[in-house]
Amino acid sequence: MRRLRLFLASVGRRTINFPPVSPPMGLLCLAAYLRERFRLDVRIVDQYADGSSVNDIVQAAAEFEADVVGFRALTSSARALAEATRKARAALPGALIVLGGPHVSASGAKAMEDTAADAAVAGEGELAFEQILGAYGNGTDLSGIPGVFRRDSDGGIVANPGEIAPIEDLDSLPFPAYDLIDLRKYWRLRSMSQVPPRRYVSLLTSRGCPYQCMYCHRIFGKRFRAQSAERIVAEVEHYVRVFGLSEIEFLDDIFNQDRQRVLDFCDLVQRRGLKLRIAFPNALRGDRLTQEVVDALVDAGTYYSACALETGSPRVQQFIGKRLDIPRFLEGVEMLVQRGVLTHGFTMLGFPTEAEDEMRQTIDVACNSKLHTATFFTVTPYPNTELHALVERTHPEKLVGLDYEDQDYTGIAVNLSAVPDEVLYASQRKAWRRFYLNPMRLVRLARDFPQPQYLPRYLPMLMLRLGKGLFARR
Repeated sequence: MRRLRLFLASVGRRTINFPPVSPPMGLLCLAAYLRERFRLDVRIVDQYADGSSVNDIVQAAAEFEADVVGFRALTSSARALAEATRKARAALPGALIVLGGPHVSASGAKAMEDTAADAAVAGEGELAFEQILGAYGNGTDLSGIPGVFRRDSDGGIVANPGEIAPIEDLDSLPFPAYDLIDLRKYWRLRSMSQVPPRRYVSLLTSRGCPYQCMYCHRIFGKRFRAQSAERIVAEVEHYVRVFGLSEIEFLDDIFNQDRQRVLDFCDLVQRRGLKLRIAFPNALRGDRLTQEVVDALVDAGTYYSACALETGSPRVQQFIGKRLDIPRFLEGVEMLVQRGVLTHGFTMLGFPTEAEDEMRQTIDVACNSKLHTATFFTVTPYPNTELHALVERTHPEKLVGLDYEDQDYTGIAVNLSAVPDEVLYASQRKAWRRFYLNPMRLVRLARDFPQPQYLPRYLPMLMLRLGKGLFARR
């Protein structure tokens, strides 16, 4: 009997300047999980990494003679789904076409509109996709799978009632299916970390976040679940053997939520003699850092981390649900920098109700901090977030015509704040210049940047961000 053929693709070739690219962890985890449960041949294509066209992807799926085709996309590149699914339907009329990834989690059933997809899965994909493949293999429909979006017999889009509980034991999951991609492609591209291209592997060791940030999606839910320190180190040792590398990029939303897990992981790294270089591009939560944790992370090999400030206003911190302790955040940043960790800051300007003096607070906190680099994002109301719901209730006109396509979160033309457009965008321009034109900051950056000989390659990015026109309304 012929093995089931599953074709998975990450679609949406972004054209913004300097887009970061990381291995498609969602697809790699999904493929590894499904291979353990079905007689399955799997192929993965990542348009972000290889620059292929939609035609190339569909041709690859057709040549693979795929039975099931899964497309994953970010909201910023979701427009590609319509073309990809229609062409896949024409090339593979009998295939089951399923959507997943962050865009489905953000948009729900709307993600299927204008596409030729048969179904869509929001949130964690493993358990739902397992039931989808089971139904496909048995020749039954998808109506009994909780939480799945599907087409009915009339072509309409239906949301199945109920939901599938998230996976509790993350240690039970197999290692991501890195054998299905050419990891070397990613070594030549800029990753999520603000460091030069290098030979690395990405890990995702936890799911869910307990904080209630209004601008954030709930892809993995609001309850923190994590792999044990032993499981993390076992996976790291596997990659050291297989790829002969020691550079690790953790993509967790909040790796340091469980302090003891961090300490246990670092202790195991030391005791097993692993010589690692570790980066945290999605951020360590700065106000949860202690000197003990920072020392342990650095001794285990940490050399880069982002830290998310978002806003320097205590009132706005409460309003948005992040509730960051700003003084402790600054202490955490300083501890990292004192240990030589290249530290990047995330900030946002333009929250609802935010006044000019509160924007100034954010700029002051970031510019007076020890951060080496920072990004000043525009607050963006993505679908299926509390922020989007608030704007929909209070200022629905701001959502009209809002285009998420191909954006990098610094220039989206929407102003949710309490100040005029010219004040918001002038504040952003001022923030970029004040931050990066600080001579002492540039000295610290040159001192702590890994492989400083590569710093000149970042000059075009810096000049673009300093440019006057970057934040003008489009």
